[in-house]
Amino acid sequence: MKNIRIILAVTLIILVFSRCDKSLLNENPPNFVTSNSLFVDYDGFILALNGAYAEARREKETIRSSHTIQQMAQNGTDNLVTNHRASGFARIAADWGEQNNPSQVFYSDVFTWLYSIVNATNVIISEASKEGVDWTGGPASEKENQELVIAEARALRGWAYRHLSYGWGDVPLNLDPSNGTSIRSDWTRTPVEQVRDQMIADWSYAEQRISIEPRQAGTLTRGAVQHYLSETYLAQSRPDSALYWANQVINEPAYQLVTERYGVQATQPGVVFMDMFTDGNINRNEGNSEALWVFNYERNTIGGGGNNNSRRDHHSRYVNIKVDGVSPFSVTEDRGGRGFGRNSLTKWAIENWTPEDDRGSHFAIRRFFVLTEGVDKLPPGYNFGDTIFLDYSEDISTSNSDRVNWPWCRKVDWADPIDVGGSSSFKDFLYLRLAETYLLRAEAQVLLGQSEAAAESINIIRRRANATEITAADVDIDFILDERSRELVTEEHRRYTLLRTNKWLERTALHNARGGQFISERDRLFPIPQVVIDANLTEGMPQNPGY
Repeated sequence: MKNIRIILAVTLIILVFSRCDKSLLNENPPNFVTSNSLFVDYDGFILALNGAYAEARREKETIRSSHTIQQMAQNGTDNLVTNHRASGFARIAADWGEQNNPSQVFYSDVFTWLYSIVNATNVIISEASKEGVDWTGGPASEKENQELVIAEARALRGWAYRHLSYGWGDVPLNLDPSNGTSIRSDWTRTPVEQVRDQMIADWSYAEQRISIEPRQAGTLTRGAVQHYLSETYLAQSRPDSALYWANQVINEPAYQLVTERYGVQATQPGVVFMDMFTDGNINRNEGNSEALWVFNYERNTIGGGGNNNSRRDHHSRYVNIKVDGVSPFSVTEDRGGRGFGRNSLTKWAIENWTPEDDRGSHFAIRRFFVLTEGVDKLPPGYNFGDTIFLDYSEDISTSNSDRVNWPWCRKVDWADPIDVGGSSSFKDFLYLRLAETYLLRAEAQVLLGQSEAAAESINIIRRRANATEITAADVDIDFILDERSRELVTEEHRRYTLLRTNKWLERTALHNARGGQFISERDRLFPIPQVVIDANLTEGMPQNPGY
C-alpha cells in the first residue's frame, strides 16, 4: 500500500495535468481533454491551448485555501513584506528558518501546478506533430497553423520552466508527454543551465511563429516571447544577446509606451502611468499599446478562470482602521474594493519614489483617505472633508505586523459595482509590459559598459512618470533595481530579478524588516518537495543544499 501511494504521489507531482479531479491518475480533466475527439483539428488544439493558458492564469489565483502562487515570486524581497496573520508562502517569507522546509504543502502544490503545465504542453506538442490532423480553419496555411499551435505550447512550457528554474534550480527536464502507462520513478535533476538552454530553444522556435498581436485576448505575443529571451540571456550572463532581444521588442512599432491619458477614465483626475491599470484599459484592443501579455478574468464565463487575487494579496485592510475607537472607513469603488493585506510594500519601497514621480503619487499609492459624508463615520473631533493619512513611519516587522493603516499600490484596485464589498476580483491583470523590457535593456547595457545608453533607456520611462532624469554616473545594477521597484512593484517577479542579479540576500536583509533578518544562503533556492523525493523510487533525487 505504501508503494502504491508513492507512485500516485509521483504521478500527481511530476506527471499529471490535474486540478480538482477525483482521480489522481486522470490526465484528462474537463478543461483539457486529451481524447481522440479533441486532437483532430485546429479548433481542438486551440481548446487544448486554452486549457493550458487557464492553468497559467492560476498564478494569480489561490492554490489552496487563501494561498496565492504569485507570493513565491514577489513576497519576501526588498519591496514586499508579509503583513497580517501569515499563512502559505507568506508565513515562510515572514519566518524562513524551519518554516522553509521540504514538507511545506505550498511547495508541493506549486511544483505540481508547474509540471501540470509542462505535461499539458508536452501533450499538445506531441499530438500536433502527428499525421492526419485537419489544420484548416486557422488564421494561415495548414503548415503555419500547425506551427503556431506548437509555438504557443512551447512558449508556455518555457514559461513554466522559468518558474521552476528560478524557484528550485536544477529540476527534472521532461519534453515528452506522460500518461498512466508511462509513470516514471527515476527522475533526475537537470542542471539549471541545461534547463535554460531548453527554455531558449522553446522561445526561439515560438518567436518566429507567434504574431505581434495576441491570437486572442489573453494569449502570448511575439514581444512577450522576445522579452523572456532577453531576460534568460541575462540569467546566462550573455548581455549581448539580452540586448539584441530587448531591442527587438522595443523597436517594434506596435509596442509603444503609454505616454498620454487614454481610456475609460481619461477625463478624470489622474496620471498617465495609472491608466493602463484601469479596468477597461488593460488589453491591447482597449488602447494599451504597452501590453505584451495580459491575464484575462471574467465572472460566470466558461474559461474565465477563478478570480484575480492580486488585490487580496496587496490591498490593505483599511476597513479595520480605528481612529479614536471608531472604524470610519467604508468599502467603496474609489477605494479599490475590499482589501485583505496578505503582504504589503516595505517602508523602503514606499520611500523609494521622489515627490515629483507620478508612480509614487496618490493616484498610484494610496496614502490617505478623505472622510466622506454619507459614506464614512466621523471619529470624535473630525469633520467630513478631513484627511486621515496612513502611517508608515515605522516599518512592518516581526514585532510590529498586522498593519491595517498601511499604504498600498493602487494597480490592484478593483470593485464590482454590484457587490462593492465582495472578496473576489475579476479585473484583468497586466502581466507583462514594455517598460520592463526597457529595464532589461538598461541592465544589459550596464553589463556591456554602455552607461550612457542605459541612462537613456531608464530616462525614457522616467519621463513618462515626470521623474527627474538621470545621468550615466547614476546608473549601476542597484539603481536599476531601485528603478524596477518604482516602475514594477506588485507586477514583476521581484525575487527572480534579485536572484538573477545576485542581490536577493543583500537587499532583502537590508530592506525587509519582517523576514529579511532570518534568510540565509540556502534560501536562494526553495526545497524540493519531500513528496517528490519520496516518490522517486528507483533514482535518488538530491535535495537542495541546506535542507
